Amino acid sequence: MLLHQLPPKPPYLRVKVWRRLQALGAVPLKNSVYALPNTEACREDFEWLLREIQKEGGEASLCEARLIDGLSDDDVRAMFRRTREDDYRTLATEIREFVHESLGSRRTLSDEQQTLATASVERFRKRLSEITRIDFFEAPGREAVEGLIGGVEQRMHRGTELPAAAKQWRRDDVKGRLWVTRKGIHIDRIGSAWLIRRFIDPAAKFKFVAAKGYRPAAHELRFDMFDAEFTHEGDLCTFEVLLRTFQLSDPALGRVAAIVHDIDLKDDKFTPEEAPGIAHVVAGIAWLHGDDEARLENGGALFDALYEFFRRRR
Repeated sequence: MLLHQLPPKPPYLRVKVWRRLQALGAVPLKNSVYALPNTEACREDFEWLLREIQKEGGEASLCEARLIDGLSDDDVRAMFRRTREDDYRTLATEIREFVHESLGSRRTLSDEQQTLATASVERFRKRLSEITRIDFFEAPGREAVEGLIGGVEQRMHRGTELPAAAKQWRRDDVKGRLWVTRKGIHIDRIGSAWLIRRFIDPAAKFKFVAAKGYRPAAHELRFDMFDAEFTHEGDLCTFEVLLRTFQLSDPALGRVAAIVHDIDLKDDKFTPEEAPGIAHVVAGIAWLHGDDEARLENGGALFDALYEFFRRRR
């Protein structure tokens, strides 16, 4: 934790320190008390900032803290995740606005639009890299941004169709494979795992791994994670990508997909009336069960009931 007190002058110092704290990914626990994970790199970042504050006539202390009462470690980790999730959501909104205002609905782009899209993708990827660097606890939202940037890149290549490699998957190709996704599964990963086991491969088995640095074995297929075989594409969540890839056209599944999309991407694209309630139930499942297998079992029962409701309702 960094505890600091700034002098009234120079007036720019307060803004300078605040911006530096934002760039480091620190979260405020109280006024002038900021936290970072207890790693060597984060301690070094705080030490440099401490020296800057002292050089400008301020006071600062750096301490290694253990939370005993009040805030818990889980509370602080949740603060980090919410902050980074907000960053991802803000960037996703910026990308969507760029596509709507600058690219429109054309299937191909003019030379001017190509140039603008190229510069924008570079800017979006730089910002995504900045957020990812300080995403210490794997906040949701990165895959959605990656998918949106990938959608812009597809438009740049004179078409909006999926790459040929993504069209070649058949159900026979994935039977007996081990499906891998990130730990801490939530709406899109729970829904996608349910969809895989219910409609793509009834014998599917799942493995939950860290989001960063995982190298899959030859027989493994990844979903809803960075560089996965099945993940966000353009403005589609992983659940929607699986529906399209395996040509699952059941209208009831389409209704479920709309709910997963709006909860996961938070863009209010479909606004199904059931989405807020389902979001609360999934959050409750996540709070009750830290184990991913338990989340999948309970979430799968929820999706079974939701699908049955839409199937009979029609």
